[in-house]
Amino acid sequence: MTQTTIVIYRQADGSVPLIEWLDTIPAKAQDKCIARIKLLQEKGYELRRPICDYLDKGIYELRSKYGNVNYRVLYAFVGKNLVLLSHGCTKAKKVPKSEIKTAISNLRNYEKEPKAHTYTGEL
Repeated sequence: MTQTTIVIYRQADGSVPLIEWLDTIPAKAQDKCIARIKLLQEKGYELRRPICDYLDKGIYELRSKYGNVNYRVLYAFVGKNLVLLSHGCTKAKKVPKSEIKTAISNLRNYEKEPKAHTYTGEL
């Protein structure tokens, strides 16, 4: 099986929402989220619940939990073996619609100008 390529979304101003979000959460929660991202890279489309779930309009959530907090990394498939990691959020019962809209917008921006919206640093 071919490994999935992981791309992290970068805003036009150079900021990287996923990296900025990861920096705000506890280190153990960061580690869990990064482990899930590596699993997504390994499994791609084969990854299923409870590790990930489909949300809406091509947007998925990568699910992690630390303590009583649910951490989510929103992502989308771009082609067969490429995943765009949009950003992260915490949630109570459902991922807020505003977070899904942000992920959809980030996906559209990336599709228009992939090079301009690709983070090239380390996770």
